[in-house]
Amino acid sequence: MTITFYAEGVKLPAIKKKKVGDWIKTVAGTYGKTVGNISYLFCSDEKILEINRQYLQHDYYTDIITFDYTDKDRISGDIFISLDTVNSNSEAFQTPYNEELHRVIIHGILHLCGINDKGPGEREQMAAEENKALALYALE
Repeated sequence: MTITFYAEGVKLPAIKKKKVGDWIKTVAGTYGKTVGNISYLFCSDEKILEINRQYLQHDYYTDIITFDYTDKDRISGDIFISLDTVNSNSEAFQTPYNEELHRVIIHGILHLCGINDKGPGEREQMAAEENKALALYALE
């Protein structure tokens, strides 16, 4: 099990890697999952747009793209996060940057655990799950 954090074209955000790793394991455990290999790549809007176009044939910016390599109950994946969009979202939603960053970090994990956000009612369910996970982080 490894959780790694990389940055491309941006500065690696000041996150507490061990605390975030423990939090990810705790959240995954609440869904009956264990953690395999998770790689986070923090990047710019331009990089995430390039990834979106190249791999998903989507021509738009987004805050996160999750590539899921989960095998049974062991979650694994590559998670790309645009720090530009995280910053824009924190301003738009009037939330602290650090809270928005952690919301997006755990959003990818929730996808790996099987939570979706594209269908009817799923976005609200995802937001509720994010809020539960953020509350767990505060307790860590």
